Amino acid sequence: MNAAPTPPATRSPQPMAGTPALEVKDLAAGYDRTEVLRGVSMQVPAGSVVALVGPNGGGKSTLLNTIAGLIRPTRGTISLYDSDITTLAPYRRTKMGLCHIGEGRAVFKRLTVRENLIMQAEKGREREAADLATTVFPRLGERMEQLAGTMSGGEQQMLAMARAYVRKPQLVLLDEPSLGLAPIVTDAIFQFLENELVAGRGVSVLVVDQLVHRVLDIAQHAFVLRRGELAFAGPSAELRASDLFAHYLSAGSAS
Repeated sequence: MNAAPTPPATRSPQPMAGTPALEVKDLAAGYDRTEVLRGVSMQVPAGSVVALVGPNGGGKSTLLNTIAGLIRPTRGTISLYDSDITTLAPYRRTKMGLCHIGEGRAVFKRLTVRENLIMQAEKGREREAADLATTVFPRLGERMEQLAGTMSGGEQQMLAMARAYVRKPQLVLLDEPSLGLAPIVTDAIFQFLENELVAGRGVSVLVVDQLVHRVLDIAQHAFVLRRGELAFAGPSAELRASDLFAHYLSAGSAS
């Protein structure tokens, strides 16, 4: 009789040259008996920003939630730097370097800004975590003892980003980071993604956002998800020039 397979380790995988940060193969998932994703296959190159766009209801959030482990796929595999994470619980994916910032500000609203950051910091490095957060988002330095839930939406999103930053992830999944934010805050968020996470630390980012033009400005690659299937995969510049993109923009549904 064959021995039972050894469960996957929860330590962070060691990236190899040329290995994609994320690889999804033939992924199908949905809710109850409704299939939302229908055989999605894609890769997120290491150290890059990848945009996931498409019409509302196309399955973008479902895809992010499935990669994060919040939805169990009915078919297919998910790999983080060649380590199969398809069946792992969300907290084990987090330990392996995956960070999911869902729509609606991923912060503990009844805790202070400082307490939110401490929860993500390595033991004994809490002060360093706070310093890192206030370096990338100075406004948080003025809010350290304030309850997160009493801050503005923009400040809460900054805190969500800072929490991910101090966690030192390898892959970040972002769902509508600019939703409801003032333009000046949106600028700060996108500059942080491009300059601090990706250029500064080599983190890979898969992002869904309503500001399609803006996210394509910082994305090297793009996918269009329509009715649960990929309608485009390639460089973001090619998507901008495609008839598919022009159609979504003219219809006002490229979010």
